[in-house]
Amino acid sequence: MILHRYIAGNLVRGWLMVLLVVGSVFGLIAFITELERTRFDYDALAVARYTLFTLPQQLVSLAPVIALLGSIMALANLDRYNELTVISCAGVSRGSLLTAVALPTLILMGLLWASQEFGTPRLHQYAEQQRHHLRYRGDVRIPDGGVWARHQQRYVHLARLEEGGVPGGIDLYEFDAAGQLIRTLHARSAEVVSGRRWLLKRVREKRLVDGVFQTRGYQELEVGGMWAEDELPTLALTPDSMTLSVLYSYSQFRKANGQAWQTYLGAFWQKLAMPLTVGAMVLLATPIAASLGSRRNSNFGFNLAVGALVGILFYLGAQIIYALGQLLAISVPVVAFTPTLIVMAAALLLLRRMRW
Repeated sequence: MILHRYIAGNLVRGWLMVLLVVGSVFGLIAFITELERTRFDYDALAVARYTLFTLPQQLVSLAPVIALLGSIMALANLDRYNELTVISCAGVSRGSLLTAVALPTLILMGLLWASQEFGTPRLHQYAEQQRHHLRYRGDVRIPDGGVWARHQQRYVHLARLEEGGVPGGIDLYEFDAAGQLIRTLHARSAEVVSGRRWLLKRVREKRLVDGVFQTRGYQELEVGGMWAEDELPTLALTPDSMTLSVLYSYSQFRKANGQAWQTYLGAFWQKLAMPLTVGAMVLLATPIAASLGSRRNSNFGFNLAVGALVGILFYLGAQIIYALGQLLAISVPVVAFTPTLIVMAAALLLLRRMRW
């Protein structure tokens, strides 16, 4: 239908306009902040490339607010020129208006889900790899002294990821049931064989035999219970920069080995719920900007201010809900979907009162 395409086109233009403004502001802030970290070959041009590749991840996390402001801008603009009045007088029902709004929103939600698995996290990982390569000249270090993992009675420390994502500086400490150290391994590098099995290279082993540690060397030694290949690029990143599949599998791996896993599982459910939040935000924007009941008193700037306020309150409220959920040990999926359900309930309430 021509009317549906017209409304959808205005919505998309509104989203793109807000995306451009928000992207410019956040991109400039990120570029200026990152300039303080220049080192060796990591110069201003490299900082600009890094900012360009990491910015999409930031914008995806801000998608609910962008969708809200963009939708209000598009519908309020139609309202400002009385186009919504003409549409209403032409006999277009409220359901038909919501259908026109829903079609591009569903496409946007699908794109956001796909981008979180196949797009923005991979761009972020590539940018981080290039950044570390230029800053450390090929020796890609993991921040904060490396990362640790636990598998049963074994503790593993990974010091760095070398060029090409090759694990380097691996230390393994194995204890018995009484908590006594019985074996240590140090390997210069490793190769991921399959799943969570690694082939350690240039290995030095110390094993407790009759109360005395005996040292032995190996050119290669295969061990299990390590990080999977798709998890390695994310070890130096925050959970927000991991793909959905990696987040879930890594959270289950940490849970099975007695490590802190709630942060990773929480990030998984929050990212999974985010496109639904976008849909709820667009639904909320419709009665805010398109209600005919206050037509004479409507103001384009006021509508945008209301949208900005709602966006800020949503962000702050969501952070409070997530923090309380962790503090009170509430089910992670329930906590992740609570902000979405609150926005949806508010949108449905306003739609019932919407005059059209």
